[in-house]
Amino acid sequence: MKRILLSAAVTALLLVPLACNFDQLLAEKVMVGTLLSTPDVDVSLVAMAGGDAGTLPDGGIPPGEERITIPGQTAAFVFLATRNGEQGTPEPVSDATVRIEVQNGGTIALDNNQSGTYGLTSAFGDDSGVKYVNGATYNFVAVHGGNSHVGQVKDAPALERIEALHPAGGYIRHMASQGLTLTRPSVAGGKARTLGFVTVFPLGDGGAKGQPTYTNMPKEPLDFLQLVTATGEWQQSTLSIPGSAFPEKDSNYLVVFQTAQLGGPQSDNLFTGSTLLVGTADLGLVHTQE
Repeated sequence: MKRILLSAAVTALLLVPLACNFDQLLAEKVMVGTLLSTPDVDVSLVAMAGGDAGTLPDGGIPPGEERITIPGQTAAFVFLATRNGEQGTPEPVSDATVRIEVQNGGTIALDNNQSGTYGLTSAFGDDSGVKYVNGATYNFVAVHGGNSHVGQVKDAPALERIEALHPAGGYIRHMASQGLTLTRPSVAGGKARTLGFVTVFPLGDGGAKGQPTYTNMPKEPLDFLQLVTATGEWQQSTLSIPGSAFPEKDSNYLVVFQTAQLGGPQSDNLFTGSTLLVGTADLGLVHTQE
């Protein structure tokens, strides 16, 4: 399966629009970059237990009601590679210096995680400098061999609220192993939708997130390159989460809907198929019934 996905990603490198910067079409370096944010979320302990919890009009929890906070985070990631001919798999670049520049908002230096990957994550209480700003322009900059390779995402999207994730009771009552459909809000002015990704995490008693039970987000760096030629799959007005995302009865799951703006190469020395994403997320709690 992984070989099939890799082949599809490499094919995506070859199916880029021909009406593009010719230098970028021939450029050797290819970049995948993401900066994705999730907010803190307060969850009522009553809701975690499947009981009726009070909520405020904005979806918050009334003062005095016991709660836990599931900390949000902003994660920055870059994969840099050198294209190996027209058919070969890109070769990771492991000795670059990588940063993200936020227009009018400073610079984020990423750690070298080897194998061509660079990243940094800010968690609850972290002052690493990884921040998300609605409407900002983000430049992903990789310096290698004395040359700067720059990708850019403009107009970072605001949070896209999914009403079904915010019922009056504070959480979604749902049957285990049953699918869940979410509807995205309409888009005004005939604008194209941002890309939308869904990930489901099981939650422990203290709100700790386990490994995802479902995601429609690409899992490997090279898989993101398919977004350049197949954005429609992630721009649908409805999102279908399979029942396998909620396998256990009387359990809690965190549904994360990530909306992201797609960007691409800014400098001539970065391949036109490079893929950059910046976005933020809406969150909802699901409690499965017996």
